[in-house]
Amino acid sequence: MTKSELVAKLANQHPDLRADDLEKLVNTVFEEITTTLVEGGRIELRGFGAFSVRARAARKGRNPRTGAAVNVPSKRVPFFKSGKELRVRVNK
Repeated sequence: MTKSELVAKLANQHPDLRADDLEKLVNTVFEEITTTLVEGGRIELRGFGAFSVRARAARKGRNPRTGAAVNVPSKRVPFFKSGKELRVRVNK
């Protein structure tokens, strides 16, 4: 599902709200999640899951085309761990 599909579905479920307002709402939620992760925080949505940031150490990698060794720098990556309720509903 894309963001525009999410906004359209919310607009169908809530015809009393304008699509522009719903799009602003969705953008605000995503922006707050992004801002919190950039600052090193954690977001927990009970029953859905938790977003956090994990650090990956620098390592040696290989160029798949040439086989040459490549230094891969350390980095921070977003991580999502699904909640129990989400896992149960997906596996029904």
